[in-house]
Amino acid sequence: MSNLQGKQPGHRHTDDHDHHHGSELSEMELRVRALESVLVEKGYVDPNALDILIETYEHKVGPRNGARVVAKAWSDPAYRQWLLDDATAAIASLGYTGRQGEHMIALENTPAVHNMVVCTLCSCYPWPVLGLPPVWYKSAPYRSRAVIDPRGVLREFGFELPAETEFRVWDSTAEVRYLVLPMRPPGTDGLSEEDLAELVTRDSMIGTGLPKTPEPKRELT
Repeated sequence: MSNLQGKQPGHRHTDDHDHHHGSELSEMELRVRALESVLVEKGYVDPNALDILIETYEHKVGPRNGARVVAKAWSDPAYRQWLLDDATAAIASLGYTGRQGEHMIALENTPAVHNMVVCTLCSCYPWPVLGLPPVWYKSAPYRSRAVIDPRGVLREFGFELPAETEFRVWDSTAEVRYLVLPMRPPGTDGLSEEDLAELVTRDSMIGTGLPKTPEPKRELT
């Protein structure tokens, strides 16, 4: 597995999911719940602290922090360049730091290149900017197919890129987490950072989706 220049130490898989995960996901959820019960019963985990942690990353953080990072990069060319040069510092400047986000790299999507992130070994994920990983991100089918058939994965997410678009699949590790900087949607000139952030989706920052497009303004009659 090779790396892009200046984008290390994670791994990149170049271009050349099934979302029918039923039994795998059910089994995974059962295992997690069983493990949680054992840890709580043995006193290794405080259930109240666990609830607070989940509440924080699911609802208070979620992908909203990442959306603000992307919106600022779309609006501020200097910040965009800083994000691409030193994502850890640029993201920290907005107050988004902490566990699972100590070492960040931003990957810019362009008309010629599309980046997608996976963790083939487990579920490494940038919590401070994206919150908790979705269940499908942790599933074995996504982790394996994202590398060998990224275009097929994207089709199952509902969109397909031109054949000439280069795919770059990045493998998160314990050392580094990735944030995809999606392309700014057309028709967003003049929008505030707050409005732009509303267009940024979690999947677009993983590379498995696109930002939303703004709704056309209705003319008053």
